[in-house]
Amino acid sequence: MRIKPEFDLIPEEGWRKKIYETVYLSHTKAGKIFDISLLLLILISTVLLMVETIPIIRLQYYKEFYYAEFFITLIFSIEYVLRIICIKDKEEYIFSPLGIIDFLSIIPFYISLFFPIWHFVAVIRILRILRVFRIFNLADYMHDGRFIVSALKHSSRKIYIFLLFMIIFIVIIGSLMYVVEGGKNGFSSIPQSVYWAVVTITTVGYGDISPGTPVGKILSMIVMLCGYSIIAVPTGIVTSEFRKQKKNNFQCNRCGNEDNDENARFCKICGDKIINLNKN
Repeated sequence: MRIKPEFDLIPEEGWRKKIYETVYLSHTKAGKIFDISLLLLILISTVLLMVETIPIIRLQYYKEFYYAEFFITLIFSIEYVLRIICIKDKEEYIFSPLGIIDFLSIIPFYISLFFPIWHFVAVIRILRILRVFRIFNLADYMHDGRFIVSALKHSSRKIYIFLLFMIIFIVIIGSLMYVVEGGKNGFSSIPQSVYWAVVTITTVGYGDISPGTPVGKILSMIVMLCGYSIIAVPTGIVTSEFRKQKKNNFQCNRCGNEDNDENARFCKICGDKIINLNKN
């Protein structure tokens, strides 16, 4: 299955058409070479940014890292401009998710000329690897991705309500711990106590703050036990939505059988045709 390009070509022949076929049409020979080369550059750039944070290596090869990043950013900048000039609706690309990611992958380098620490924000360009789905026409994976997004979307309301109750619970627990500990043992303020409550209820347990009073320790035990049960709630909500969607997609309309394979065209019980909602 060939995936349709995201954006339309400017209606004219010439060099713009050749650029369009190279940067947007991955099924052409030039487009395939361009996309794979771009993918390799993204991986190389990400590895270089990570290695550059090692102090000994950064001090020894500072100039080499700078020139490599300059060269890679220059290529990405040229590619970004080419993507804009050869399409009809330029704003559609610029403000699209992929367009924003492309822009964010090059702007940190230019900002780093004035604020050096921003240089490492360029690691965000690893998100451009998402183009691998288009490069290799992995349509089935994109369908699976939409299945996950759909499940999260349908369960978002329940998760929002759950998070609201969690916030209320954490604020109350943090405030109680502040009162119980009397502002001592690291619980110097309610925000600091709320921070402890978040760390404890998520079972992270940094250990930088811990109660010293008997009542505080009992309260922390209750929070830790609640943490184990609370973690299961959003997982159960999303899992339930996955099952519901799978049931809708592969349930036989005639006999109601749900135990059908994902690639089945006919029900294994009654033989009736299955309409798979995931297929286009």
